[in-house]
Amino acid sequence: KLVTFDWPTYLSKSKDSSEFDLIQFGWTGDNGDPDNFLNVLLGCAAVEAGGNRGRWCDPEFEKLVSEARQVADVKKRTDLYKKAQLVFKDKAPWVSLAHSKVFRAMTANVQGYKIDPFGGDVFTEVTLK
Repeated sequence: KLVTFDWPTYLSKSKDSSEFDLIQFGWTGDNGDPDNFLNVLLGCAAVEAGGNRGRWCDPEFEKLVSEARQVADVKKRTDLYKKAQLVFKDKAPWVSLAHSKVFRAMTANVQGYKIDPFGGDVFTEVTLK
Protein backbone atom coordinates (compact mmCIF):
# COMPACT_ATOMS: atom_id res chain seq x y z
CA LYS A 1 0.00 0.00 0.00
CA LEU A 2 1.48 3.34 -1.06
CA VAL A 3 1.22 6.08 1.52
CA THR A 4 2.18 9.75 1.07
CA PHE A 5 2.87 12.32 3.78
CA ASP A 6 3.92 15.95 3.83
CA TRP A 7 7.73 16.25 4.00
CA PRO A 8 8.14 16.97 7.76
CA THR A 9 5.84 14.06 8.65
CA TYR A 10 7.65 11.77 6.20
CA LEU A 11 11.04 12.66 7.68
CA SER A 12 9.81 11.97 11.16
CA LYS A 13 8.02 8.71 10.35
CA SER A 14 10.82 7.34 8.17
CA LYS A 15 13.19 7.25 11.16
CA ASP A 16 11.14 4.39 12.63
CA SER A 17 11.85 1.24 10.63
CA SER A 18 8.81 -0.49 12.13
CA GLU A 19 6.49 2.02 10.39
CA PHE A 20 7.17 0.83 6.83
CA ASP A 21 8.44 -2.07 4.78
CA LEU A 22 10.00 0.34 2.29
CA ILE A 23 10.76 4.05 1.98
CA GLN A 24 12.13 6.17 -0.86
CA PHE A 25 14.69 8.94 -0.42
CA GLY A 26 16.92 11.11 -2.57
CA TRP A 27 20.29 12.64 -1.78
CA THR A 28 22.41 15.44 -3.15
CA GLY A 29 25.94 15.56 -1.80
CA ASP A 30 26.93 19.06 -0.81
CA ASN A 31 30.72 18.85 -0.89
CA GLY A 32 31.80 16.24 -3.46
CA ASP A 33 33.58 14.01 -0.92
CA PRO A 34 32.65 10.28 -0.98
CA ASP A 35 32.37 10.34 2.81
CA ASN A 36 29.46 12.76 2.48
CA PHE A 37 27.48 9.92 0.92
CA LEU A 38 28.95 6.67 2.20
CA ASN A 39 29.39 7.61 5.85
CA VAL A 40 26.45 10.00 6.21
CA LEU A 41 23.93 7.58 4.68
CA LEU A 42 25.43 4.16 5.45
CA GLY A 43 27.78 4.55 8.43
CA CYS A 44 26.97 2.93 11.77
CA ALA A 45 26.92 6.25 13.65
CA ALA A 46 24.40 7.54 11.09
CA VAL A 47 21.85 4.97 12.32
CA GLU A 48 21.38 6.92 15.55
CA ALA A 49 22.07 10.30 13.94
CA GLY A 50 19.18 9.66 11.54
CA GLY A 51 20.85 9.78 8.12
CA ASN A 52 21.06 6.01 7.79
CA ARG A 53 17.36 5.33 7.20
CA GLY A 54 18.09 1.70 6.31
CA ARG A 55 19.51 1.30 9.83
CA TRP A 56 22.29 -0.79 8.29
CA CYS A 57 25.55 -1.20 10.20
CA ASP A 58 28.17 -3.50 8.68
CA PRO A 59 31.54 -3.91 10.46
CA GLU A 60 33.53 -4.46 7.24
CA PHE A 61 31.99 -1.43 5.54
CA GLU A 62 32.42 0.68 8.68
CA LYS A 63 36.12 -0.22 8.95
CA LEU A 64 36.76 0.80 5.34
CA VAL A 65 34.97 4.16 5.47
CA SER A 66 36.46 4.98 8.88
CA GLU A 67 39.97 4.34 7.58
CA ALA A 68 39.32 6.25 4.34
CA ARG A 69 38.09 9.26 6.31
CA GLN A 70 41.49 9.47 8.03
CA VAL A 71 43.70 9.03 4.95
CA ALA A 72 45.04 12.04 3.04
CA ASP A 73 46.55 10.08 0.13
CA VAL A 74 43.95 10.31 -2.67
CA LYS A 75 44.89 6.99 -4.31
CA LYS A 76 44.69 5.02 -1.05
CA ARG A 77 41.50 6.82 -0.02
CA THR A 78 39.90 6.07 -3.40
CA ASP A 79 40.84 2.40 -3.08
CA LEU A 80 39.26 2.18 0.39
CA TYR A 81 36.04 3.84 -0.77
CA LYS A 82 35.87 1.53 -3.80
CA LYS A 83 36.19 -1.49 -1.49
CA ALA A 84 33.45 -0.06 0.75
CA GLN A 85 31.19 0.32 -2.29
CA LEU A 86 31.74 -3.35 -3.14
CA VAL A 87 30.60 -4.29 0.38
CA PHE A 88 27.54 -2.06 -0.07
CA LYS A 89 26.78 -3.66 -3.44
CA ASP A 90 27.20 -7.19 -2.05
CA LYS A 91 25.08 -6.63 1.09
CA ALA A 92 22.53 -4.37 -0.68
CA PRO A 93 20.97 -2.63 2.35
CA TRP A 94 19.09 -0.45 -0.13
CA VAL A 95 18.84 0.05 -3.86
CA SER A 96 20.31 2.95 -5.80
CA LEU A 97 17.77 3.78 -8.50
CA ALA A 98 19.13 6.76 -10.42
CA HIS A 99 21.65 9.55 -10.60
CA SER A 100 20.51 12.84 -12.02
CA LYS A 101 22.19 14.78 -14.79
CA VAL A 102 21.84 18.54 -14.77
CA PHE A 103 21.52 20.58 -17.96
CA ARG A 104 21.36 24.30 -18.65
CA ALA A 105 20.11 25.75 -21.93
CA MET A 106 21.63 29.04 -23.09
CA THR A 107 22.48 30.96 -26.20
CA ALA A 108 25.85 30.63 -27.93
CA ASN A 109 26.96 34.10 -26.82
CA VAL A 110 27.17 33.00 -23.15
CA GLN A 111 30.82 32.22 -22.34
CA GLY A 112 32.46 30.81 -19.20
CA TYR A 113 29.39 29.27 -17.56
CA LYS A 114 30.05 26.06 -15.64
CA ILE A 115 27.42 23.98 -13.90
CA ASP A 116 27.99 24.19 -10.16
CA PRO A 117 28.21 20.72 -8.52
CA PHE A 118 26.34 22.04 -5.48
CA GLY A 119 23.24 23.09 -7.41
CA GLY A 120 23.71 26.84 -7.58
CA ASP A 121 24.37 29.17 -10.47
CA VAL A 122 27.70 31.01 -10.26
CA PHE A 123 28.01 33.87 -12.70
CA THR A 124 31.37 35.37 -11.67
CA GLU A 125 33.17 33.96 -14.74
CA VAL A 126 30.29 34.42 -17.20
CA THR A 127 30.55 36.90 -20.05
CA LEU A 128 28.39 37.67 -23.06
CA LYS A 129 30.11 37.82 -26.49
